[in-house]
Amino acid sequence: MPDTILEIKKDKTKGTSPDVSCADQRRGRLFFLFVWCLLACLVYPAFPAVASAPSGVKTMVIGTKEAPPFSFKDEKGQWKGISIQLWKQMAQELGLEYVFKEYDLQGLMAAVEDKSIDAAVAALTITAEREKRFDFSHPFHTSGLGIAVLQENKNSWTAVFERFFSLDFLRVVLALALVLLGVGLLAWFFERKKNPEEFGSSTLAGVGSGFWWSAVTMTTVGYGDKAPKTFGGRVLGIVWMFLGIIIISSFTAAMTSTLTVSKISSKVNSPQDLHRVRVGSLEHSTSAVYLNNNQIHFAGYPSVKMAMEGLLAQDIDAVVYDSPILRYLAVGEFQGRVQVLKTSFGKQQYGIALPAGSPLREQINRLIPKITTQEEWQGLLFRYLGSPGS
Repeated sequence: MPDTILEIKKDKTKGTSPDVSCADQRRGRLFFLFVWCLLACLVYPAFPAVASAPSGVKTMVIGTKEAPPFSFKDEKGQWKGISIQLWKQMAQELGLEYVFKEYDLQGLMAAVEDKSIDAAVAALTITAEREKRFDFSHPFHTSGLGIAVLQENKNSWTAVFERFFSLDFLRVVLALALVLLGVGLLAWFFERKKNPEEFGSSTLAGVGSGFWWSAVTMTTVGYGDKAPKTFGGRVLGIVWMFLGIIIISSFTAAMTSTLTVSKISSKVNSPQDLHRVRVGSLEHSTSAVYLNNNQIHFAGYPSVKMAMEGLLAQDIDAVVYDSPILRYLAVGEFQGRVQVLKTSFGKQQYGIALPAGSPLREQINRLIPKITTQEEWQGLLFRYLGSPGS
């Protein structure tokens, strides 16, 4: 009986040992799973951060140059201007990060071409030659070339004296004298035989008397000391009195135009005058291309401001460059000393320069008409250029 009980206990011990081992293994697996899940929960938030981090996003480099009022630095060294404001609005729309980098014109073009910058923003004219090197956006401003000349105040008697003895005035006087002489000859011809007392006995005296008569008759003074007595002479007198009114009016207008003291006295009044004066322009610019194409010799300057200073120093007689930039300088830094002619020539369109194949081109092209048709854009142009859309 005891042996039987002992055998039964041994059998129970043998049967329960495998069950206890399996339970321990299950507990170990559950603990491992728990630890693994805990670690996964702690580490998992870091994965989305790594996946969404802007590791592929770079800060864009935007090239520019001094070209007021389109791009210039203020007192704090911050870039401002029409083109700069356009880019800032575009970057805000597209969510772009960027920094400005300054170049001269030639360096700016080279940087766009070799793709060392992402875009160039200034007063950059779209040309076929530049389009071969890199891309341009749609134009955002249309302008032309202008001519800046010295503004000279002529409000003295010296100026009047100079104009009174100018070649133009002397030509007018000479033309009038020839007309008076011609009419005097006719009067002498009609009166020489029947009226020798008043028109002289000799040819020289007679012609002189005829010249005197024609002058006093034309001016309607009519001293009465000489008067034609022949039929031909009297007909000539009537015709001459009526013609005299017209001639006096024309002579007065011509003399007034010649003697008028203008606030602006310049050797240059149109692009046609550029061939005979000393011209200055910005090196490697579209204005330089225009001058070369038209065989106009010019002095090249590294900046428009230096060209204007050359004009003030009278090293040159005129500066040829983009009209809005010249007008901005003429009413600002060089006010009262430089005048920009009203004539504008050589149509130009400004655009944003981009490296060839830039993915930004389409996005920028869609934004340009959106921005440039807003009232804020017209206000910006008025603030810098003086008239909307000019």
